[in-house]
Amino acid sequence: MSLESPESGQETFTHNVEFELNGSPERHCVPTSATVLDLLRNSCGKQGVRASCERSVCGACTVLVDDLPVAACSTFAFDIEGARVETVEGLAAQDGTLSAQQQAFSECGGFQCGFCTSGMLMLTTGLLRQNPQPNREEIRDWISSNTCRCTGYEMILESVERAAELAGAKQQDQASE
Repeated sequence: MSLESPESGQETFTHNVEFELNGSPERHCVPTSATVLDLLRNSCGKQGVRASCERSVCGACTVLVDDLPVAACSTFAFDIEGARVETVEGLAAQDGTLSAQQQAFSECGGFQCGFCTSGMLMLTTGLLRQNPQPNREEIRDWISSNTCRCTGYEMILESVERAAELAGAKQQDQASE
């Protein structure tokens, strides 16, 4: 279903939304009831934003809006007007080089079954921007909004710690250049 084309017989109020998605400008006309999840998956093709509980409980749909983690399933699309939105698709560099978070999750097995991984990666990105060297308790608190169905948080915690190491090393390399 296209967000621009309501089902036959239904009257839909729409809203124009302009925002930046993974560094590129986007403009869409969406029903006022559309969520960020609807917009990103159906109109922008960002399938890394997972639809799961659709009640803002599990965290699988987490994206960053102006650097803050947001549950895309429970945020109206019109709320991101003028915002900078980031999804998991925007983490890797243009040449395909993985971000520190992606590399760390791969190295440490933090992806597990993969269902919660995109949300975990976005939470980790938001955490490391606010706190580049979080301790274990801060990591545990930060990722508590994302439910891991594999019950294996230890590898995720190790992945976040490794991501902090990799991001710190990358910053030191850039500073010395």
